[in-house]
Amino acid sequence: MKLGIVGLGLIGGSLGLDARALGHVVVGVSRKLSTCQRAISRGAVDDASVDLSILSTVDIVVLCTPLSDILTTTEKVLPFLPKTSILTDVGSVKAPIVAQMQALLIQANAQNPFVGGHPMAGTANAGIESAIPNLFRGNPYVLTPTSTTPDNAVAVVADLVRSLGANLYKCDPSTHDRAVALISHLPVMVSASLIQVCTAERDPLVRELAIQLASSGFRDTSRVGGGNPELGRLMAEFNTDALLASLHQYRSQLDRIIGQVEAGEWNALEARLVETQRDRPLYLKEHLKE
Repeated sequence: MKLGIVGLGLIGGSLGLDARALGHVVVGVSRKLSTCQRAISRGAVDDASVDLSILSTVDIVVLCTPLSDILTTTEKVLPFLPKTSILTDVGSVKAPIVAQMQALLIQANAQNPFVGGHPMAGTANAGIESAIPNLFRGNPYVLTPTSTTPDNAVAVVADLVRSLGANLYKCDPSTHDRAVALISHLPVMVSASLIQVCTAERDPLVRELAIQLASSGFRDTSRVGGGNPELGRLMAEFNTDALLASLHQYRSQLDRIIGQVEAGEWNALEARLVETQRDRPLYLKEHLKE
């Protein structure tokens, strides 16, 4: 199979490394010639170009651009694609992208099917230099077909996902967005708020000591809040309703904790922490292996 990867960053580059290791031919597209050259030298692609005509014979096109660029990128690549090419993406928000993509394809009178996708994998780094083999192995990879998505197109993308060693899930776009708001987008905002609380400490001695004492607990809880600002902004911009719902739920839980601390309800607080200790493993991959 021949894959076209548009956007040669962490996700696109890592996908290329794995796809080539599986025997697929991979061509890439980037806005920067230097990125194309580096992707070739790193072995992430067989060939790469800033010229979209390189996609003229691909079987699948994986759109690995930022959320804000997916639709405009699709408009640009469509004229160069075979009518049988399948389109998929890696965006972390699905409902607006899937709906707008379907409308775009109808307006363009394109026969190419689109299968929404979201690999739940990544690192704190970005760019082609950060691409690594087996990034997707053992991690969730969600596909969000709709009632109008051709079954054969879903099957082709699903087979690719499985070949990467990822754990395949399928759901409708809206359900996906509500779920990732809880376990991905909300944590970014909570983590960012934690960092800002510490930075806003008015006593310089306390703030400096906090900096010196910060260890694994702070590192773990602040990691996603110190990540890519553009990605965090796009999460909020494209998944506004689901994110707001999760933020309001979080604020409600935080208010309950504040109330228990203010009232000195230590037994109730401990009972809450017993519940969270019990429930946390449900959200970690390790429990799936038991």
